[in-house]
Amino acid sequence: MAGFSPMLPLIMDGEHGFELTQNMVEVVKQNFKNLILTIPGERIMIPDFGVGIRTFLFEMNDETTYGAIRSAITTQVKKYMPYIGIENVLFNVDEFNAPNSLNLAIFYNIQPLQLESVLELTIEAQS
Repeated sequence: MAGFSPMLPLIMDGEHGFELTQNMVEVVKQNFKNLILTIPGERIMIPDFGVGIRTFLFEMNDETTYGAIRSAITTQVKKYMPYIGIENVLFNVDEFNAPNSLNLAIFYNIQPLQLESVLELTIEAQS
């Protein structure tokens, strides 16, 4: 069966060369995750692409930072993925989180498909 695009991270597949995304929901989720993780300036020819979620790891763990993250996500989605509607961005904060880590869940809908989904990410500082 053919697919839409290579899944990331790349994993070898004997049939297609690499494992492929099998539906549009997987494609949108993968592209959305790429948008969240890419640091502005990292993508060639599109210097303002990306939220750069890792750049927030050493900021204060408070509502001001959460607001800045929500704003960055909303702005980037409106610009680069306008077919996605952000429903909510929730932060999981507890005393057991590793220092300089961020757990978030982004609830969104894919408007043309009329489907809702969630992207859950755990971002940690790399040592």
